[in-house]
Amino acid sequence: MNAGKLISGEEVAKHNRRESCWIIIHGKVYDVTEFLDGGCRGSKIILKYAGKDATEEYEPIHPPDAITTNLPPEKHLGLVEPSTVEKVQVKITDEEKARQERVSNRPPLDEILNLHDFEAIARQTMPEKAWAYYSSAADDEITTRENHAAYHRIWFRPRILVDVTKVDSSTKILGYKSSMPVYITATALGKLGHPDGELNLTRAAAKHGVIQMIPTLASCSFDELVDAARPGQVQFLQLYVNKDRSITKRLVQHAEKRGIRGLFITVDAPQLGRREKDMRMKFEAEDPSEVSKAGSRGVDRSQGAARAISACRSFIDPGLNWKDLEWFKSITKMPLILKGVQRWEDALKAYDLGLAGVVLSNHGGRQLDFARSGVEVLVEVTEYLKRQRGLTFPNENFQLFVDGGVRRATDVIKAIALGATAVGIGRPFLYAFSSYGSEGVERALQILHDEFEMNMRLLGARSVADLAPDMVDASNIHSHLVAVPSDKLYESNYESMRHARLRDVKSKL
Repeated sequence: MNAGKLISGEEVAKHNRRESCWIIIHGKVYDVTEFLDGGCRGSKIILKYAGKDATEEYEPIHPPDAITTNLPPEKHLGLVEPSTVEKVQVKITDEEKARQERVSNRPPLDEILNLHDFEAIARQTMPEKAWAYYSSAADDEITTRENHAAYHRIWFRPRILVDVTKVDSSTKILGYKSSMPVYITATALGKLGHPDGELNLTRAAAKHGVIQMIPTLASCSFDELVDAARPGQVQFLQLYVNKDRSITKRLVQHAEKRGIRGLFITVDAPQLGRREKDMRMKFEAEDPSEVSKAGSRGVDRSQGAARAISACRSFIDPGLNWKDLEWFKSITKMPLILKGVQRWEDALKAYDLGLAGVVLSNHGGRQLDFARSGVEVLVEVTEYLKRQRGLTFPNENFQLFVDGGVRRATDVIKAIALGATAVGIGRPFLYAFSSYGSEGVERALQILHDEFEMNMRLLGARSVADLAPDMVDASNIHSHLVAVPSDKLYESNYESMRHARLRDVKSKL
């Protein structure tokens, strides 16, 4: 590695072809020729920036250290002379000008009254590709909608004549205090929505006393997010298990040294699901003739932005299995939680293996369509683990978490009353910072906190511990045909999927 060597932009520009491909990222020059023929799905993007500065395209979908981690040291060629760099000129389209105009017309934050409002503003102000990636889900998107609808099959049974002059929404998650039973769950590619990416979440979490789960596929580097945390701020890590176990071991042990308090191992993603809104957006954004050429070379374009982050897909190991959990116990003392459990039998097995808990989750509906909602699985898990092992929930020794579909504090309260320790929220916070930065996330957390305390009073609960199964009626949770009033705010934000369409005849002329 020639870290200090200065290379002119003219020299870099000579290496602009498949046979010899150099790119510039954050002022450093890298030889990425081997990526083009090594099975990596990102070769088209790489070639677009061959011999040029690729930082603008690279940054939203990769953490800063991704290339230094995955590229051999000898491919790190040196520093570029800034004044000699040729940058790709990005033309501002009429569509982008219109989007920027919409951004300038956002309502002030005090007019944002609920989490649905953030989603509505984000849909109108985010770049289309970013919106497509954040909002998309698997196949026909049945599960992502069911995640939200399931909460509507649960009804309250409030207690009356309870002194609720003071209510306390605070709780403990894995033994660590949180201002409410909510944590910011892991979501990828934060910089697609805002230049500061997941840093917006770190800052807001600190101010509101909630826990942030750092994603493996964050746009910011892991150390950047840990460094941004306040002293004593609790953070968890979501982990995709790499095929190369040495990489996983290094990441896990580094996280433990940096003070991460819980390791959430994703177990519902042996491969990426099909997210057709994202796929269609990528398809329509490209020149049909170029797509045809790419197709003839066997380039797999089937995942849109999801494909871009997967690169050569080494971050997912489809061979991950139960036996690997003993290995995890041998490399870390952090509590281990399985993220993506979808049936009681697997939750029971996790308990028997001595894990700290499970997240009942279907990956936000982005993996297997027709997977049941986390809150429906929660009812099943608490019933069978009580029957099989005599467990009652919430349980300090084996904690149940739920994520997916939450838009109101009432959703959280229902899950807590049914036995969950806490609920993870992801997309709403993405929409909040995509629209308003870290202040948006702060506003979202304040809205949730205010809703939570109000509804605790209305239910007759003075503390989180008072939220018990007898305060909800979940008798219809397993019936997917129950008629409930429509959620107009949610439905107005949901963007229907589209069929393939004929090309504009003019584009062929």
